[in-house]
Amino acid sequence: MTKTDQNLFESVDILRALGLLSRLPISVNSESATNRGAAASWAFPVAGFVIGLVTAIVGCLAMWVGLPPEIAAGVALATMIMVSGAMHEDGLADTADGLWGAYEAPRRLEIMKDSHIGAYGVIALVLSIVVRWAAIVALMENHVFFCAIIGVTAISRAPMVMVMSRVENARDTGLSAGVGRPRIETALAAVAIALALGIVTAGAAATLFGGVLVTLTTLGITAIAREKIGGQTGDILGAVQQFAEIACLAACLAVIC
Repeated sequence: MTKTDQNLFESVDILRALGLLSRLPISVNSESATNRGAAASWAFPVAGFVIGLVTAIVGCLAMWVGLPPEIAAGVALATMIMVSGAMHEDGLADTADGLWGAYEAPRRLEIMKDSHIGAYGVIALVLSIVVRWAAIVALMENHVFFCAIIGVTAISRAPMVMVMSRVENARDTGLSAGVGRPRIETALAAVAIALALGIVTAGAAATLFGGVLVTLTTLGITAIAREKIGGQTGDILGAVQQFAEIACLAACLAVIC
């Protein structure tokens, strides 16, 4: 194990997380960043915070110029998806197609790797977008959008790290296997950072309630993934993030609005 691997935090990890989880023009050329792999995943919630900040600014600008909440929410959601490169939405669609599109694990994994989208994937993607759009509309109408959406995007990136750490890879190739499995200390750091960012932005009550909902949804998804394909993949991580985001939005609506 190298010295870089032994360190829990490295300053370059935030840039690496942003480079992986967003389409922001981030360039990480250092050798330490290249070798960090899963050790940099503690910074996933920080990357989510940045994505949320961009989304919040664009959404507030849309409201400031006079767009109705329904349109402004669409602009904000489109911004979030574009900044993240739709990678989590893609994972959700592939997960739905794969887990319910076949009866045997090898065929399910094959479907998840296929770039085509099927009926299950379309339905899951449409439902995710509609539910998140409606939640953002409600946040805007209650004038709590800016802080809430930042907390939501930060918290929803943490469960991916915990799943990477505690759930075995279903295949030896792919994004999740390539990044590697973070240590439990790294996963716990990601959770702690996510909760801290959530409390500062969305408030303690919404963050704690959201944490409970996120835990339940994550446990449910990982249990299904283990049963159907024997572990997790990058697509499963994307689905985990999407369900976590919806859970956090629901918590904000229940507690703040």
